[in-house]
Amino acid sequence: MTVPERSVRRSGRIRAFDLRATALFFALAAILLVAGAYTARAALAAAERRPAWAVVLCLIGTAAAALAVRRRRRRGHLARRTARRAAAALQEGAMTALDALETPPEQAPAVVVPAQAGPGGRGAPLAEDTVVLADPVVDYGLLDPYEFEQAVAALCERDGCAGVEVSGGAGDLGADVLAVAPDGRRVVVQCKRYCATNRVGSEDLQRFGGTCYTVHEAELALFVTTSDFTAPAVEYAEQCGIVCVDGEALKAWSDGAAPPPWAVVSPVPPPVRP
Repeated sequence: MTVPERSVRRSGRIRAFDLRATALFFALAAILLVAGAYTARAALAAAERRPAWAVVLCLIGTAAAALAVRRRRRRGHLARRTARRAAAALQEGAMTALDALETPPEQAPAVVVPAQAGPGGRGAPLAEDTVVLADPVVDYGLLDPYEFEQAVAALCERDGCAGVEVSGGAGDLGADVLAVAPDGRRVVVQCKRYCATNRVGSEDLQRFGGTCYTVHEAELALFVTTSDFTAPAVEYAEQCGIVCVDGEALKAWSDGAAPPPWAVVSPVPPPVRP
């Protein structure tokens, strides 16, 4: 089989000598040379007549040239410094990523983990939508109000309550947690996650006392808070038969250092106030 030869195109061509273009080039060069000579002669004559101006112009030109050189050097220095900083940042980021990959994850303390509210909202049974770890160690002050309600409900279920529900929210009428104690009493809990300086006042107790018995038919009313109660609030609670659980009592209950409230309070229902 015969392979046809490809024609090779020659890119370079030998240009012929052009006398007219050459003459024009030398003529222009002569004109520029003569113009430069006349300009230099005029500048020398001006310098002889006014030497001070000549010195000033020379200084200005020298300063302009030095400034241009300095700017070029500064730009180069800034570029090199920026490049060094970028390289250092990249190296530090890479080292941090390697340390994070090599460091084993710390064991998180056991906590009460509230599940996401399902189609039934907050009133869903605790046993179905809440995961309670064994021996929980909870900092109740770090929880949000809903998580605090879930944590109190988890305590109730841990200590033997049945039918535990978290019903807190808009329109709950003071009942955040509903449960049935091991002795069969209906437990209604109001939860207030307050800071240490915000004490529960008598107004909060009055609102809870107006609904816990008449609306929710409580046989044991609990008011649980992370802070403390004022003296008028404690007095009103004693009159209405409401059990007050402050921050210290809540911690003791959570740690197992104290029995649950329904194990201490008499099973006789308190009198209903009009």
